[in-house]
Amino acid sequence: MLSSSVMMFGQGAKNIKINEVLIDNKTSVQDEFGQHLPWVELVNTSFSTYNVRGMFITTNRKALDKNLTAPQRIALMSPIPNGDSRSSMSARQHLLIFLNSNPTKGFLHFNVKVNPEEPTWIALYDGNGIDLIDSVSVPVLAADKSFARIKDGFQQWDVKPAEAVTPGIGNYIEINESKIAKLKRDDPHGFGITVLSMGIVFFCLALLYVFFRVFGMFIMHQRGIKKAGQKAASVQPVRVAVKTTEKAVEVAHKTNVVLKDGLHTKGIDREIYMAVIAMALKQYQEDVHDVESGIITIKPHHTMWNHDI
Repeated sequence: MLSSSVMMFGQGAKNIKINEVLIDNKTSVQDEFGQHLPWVELVNTSFSTYNVRGMFITTNRKALDKNLTAPQRIALMSPIPNGDSRSSMSARQHLLIFLNSNPTKGFLHFNVKVNPEEPTWIALYDGNGIDLIDSVSVPVLAADKSFARIKDGFQQWDVKPAEAVTPGIGNYIEINESKIAKLKRDDPHGFGITVLSMGIVFFCLALLYVFFRVFGMFIMHQRGIKKAGQKAASVQPVRVAVKTTEKAVEVAHKTNVVLKDGLHTKGIDREIYMAVIAMALKQYQEDVHDVESGIITIKPHHTMWNHDI
């Protein structure tokens, strides 16, 4: 039973987290005396109540030395005192603790030292002075900026501007900010929007150049194909018509010769026979035909072309 009680106690302590830290407090939350002090926010991430009295807060890294005994480590830390109902944190409740202060001022004041000009390590130890419950290293931040979890109990941390600091309440809040207001805040001098606008303009011009360049090449190619087709279409019918006409004239002439002189002429004019024979005789007389072999290649063929003479 004792072992189970210790385990349950330890599990309950693990639900207490350091949730938000603000070191350089100029205009943020004030204590009950009207002072702007550094502060640390604790949150109970569980759905049950847990009393944090007896737990310790420290910014001294010497407490990490495992060779220290519990009393030696406790001497380096500041305890959360008893006797105040605010130490009992209900489910999802937040507790704000002031640093660089004096415990005599009240329950929420600790003499834990922090320096806004240096990175700060803050740790939360269990009441036994041995178990490290939670810790965080806070970078050097501008005045009134806090270092906080993006949402209560989440592992990821982020820097919050002064207008988004949330002491004593949940870290995640929805800020209704117009796009114009956000742009003015992020880019007060307009350099970013100028570069972005010019980049968009030049990108669009380059895109238009590429488009019209490719489109022009395509149109020229299509026009060339069309001209070649038109030229071929205009030339081919003429050639076909000329050849057809020549063939028709040749057939008509042969038909006329056959009808006039008979089938044995095979459609060849007498004038052609006479010209061929005359040319052969002339070549024979001039001794220019078949000089090499002395053989006359003209074979006799009785055509009876002079039968009517």
